[in-house]
Amino acid sequence: MPVAKPLRLQEGATLVEALVAVLIFSIGVLAVVAMQAFAVTTVTDAKYRADASFLANQALGRLWGDPANLGLHAESDVDVAGLPNGKRSIAINGDRAVVTIRWQLPGGDEHQFVAEARINVDN
Repeated sequence: MPVAKPLRLQEGATLVEALVAVLIFSIGVLAVVAMQAFAVTTVTDAKYRADASFLANQALGRLWGDPANLGLHAESDVDVAGLPNGKRSIAINGDRAVVTIRWQLPGGDEHQFVAEARINVDN
């Protein structure tokens, strides 16, 4: 036959259980917030990479449109809109063009996107 414990030994047990439940819930909420912050950072990085790809392909399109004056399009560290601290460089080597787009978030690492194309200069 089970022996009943005195009521005094059971006082506060519900309070301890409630505190442990709140602790576990708080850790779960903090994990969700951390995952959300990571997701926002990743999506922002992907957006900047897509923008850099678009800007590089736009520059290559201008080169394909004017193959006779290919050498005139070479440039270095030109500011570009849409990217934080964005810079564009275009290097021409014969019939090859290399477009480099660089950007850097404040306090972050520098990123770059490089697109290379062969421009047919023969008509």
